[in-house]
Amino acid sequence: MALIDLSSVDLNLLVAFEVLFEERSVTASAQRLYLGQPAMSAALGRLRSLFQDELFIRIGREMQPTARAMKIAPNISVALQQIRETLESSQTFDPVTCKHTFAIGSSDYTSYVVVPKLLEVCRQTAPGIDFRLIGFDKSYVGELLEKREIDVALGVFQDPPKQTIQIPLFPEHFVGICRRGHPIITKETLTSETFAQLPHALFTLRRDDVGELDKVLAQSNLQRRVVLTTPHLLILPAVISSSDLVTAIPSRLTKPFACQDTLEIFELPVQTEPWMISMLWSKLTDQDQANLWLRQMLKSVCEGI
Repeated sequence: MALIDLSSVDLNLLVAFEVLFEERSVTASAQRLYLGQPAMSAALGRLRSLFQDELFIRIGREMQPTARAMKIAPNISVALQQIRETLESSQTFDPVTCKHTFAIGSSDYTSYVVVPKLLEVCRQTAPGIDFRLIGFDKSYVGELLEKREIDVALGVFQDPPKQTIQIPLFPEHFVGICRRGHPIITKETLTSETFAQLPHALFTLRRDDVGELDKVLAQSNLQRRVVLTTPHLLILPAVISSSDLVTAIPSRLTKPFACQDTLEIFELPVQTEPWMISMLWSKLTDQDQANLWLRQMLKSVCEGI
């Protein structure tokens, strides 16, 4: 059986059929579709030609459906309903009523700083929204976004992949932490030379022991000893509070750390460059209503950080 070429069919005729089937009147159908009666009669004529059947026959005051019309009516109704639902779902996203799960590419740091506030806001305004935090390798972030394995990524993206969009969220810079009562560090006398001679811990996702501080110290012909490297940022308070190691952490982590009586926060004796935490997403989802809502929420939350 040859398939009908839908490009030659006016799908508005199916809407006309649906209304005629429900109203059983050309006049009432025309009024419901905001058409003139001649236009509605013409639509019925085209329907009869398309299906090669009378479809509706006047009996008394009503247009009664033929056996053919009775047979095709349920399928037409289902098809139109699916089209309506598809169009509505692509145009609206109501976080108050929707149940949806978002995957956010995020490090320990961005998760710790951003996500608690995001959950706090969504608990009241979007009770059906769930989140999955996904660790990621920056070299594959474009692929993860393209494949929809993550909806957005948070972090520092100096060279974002093609077909992605990036916006800044908030600036960040380093401060130092040490154990309270550290035998060397005092805010008044700490110099870059003294600082370089101390044993250090370094948070890094790379498998080396070179961080931003090393590059800055090298400009003054200074070199530090990195006793510990770790890809786990939140281990640092325990390590620092029980040793003479020092480390540099992003400033927005100092609030929870400052609450610990065993730690002290200090300004670094060397000048480091600040950096920008950004949000990255795929151009493929730029106009997606759910993704747009997520991005707006994250941006709003980060404005208050």
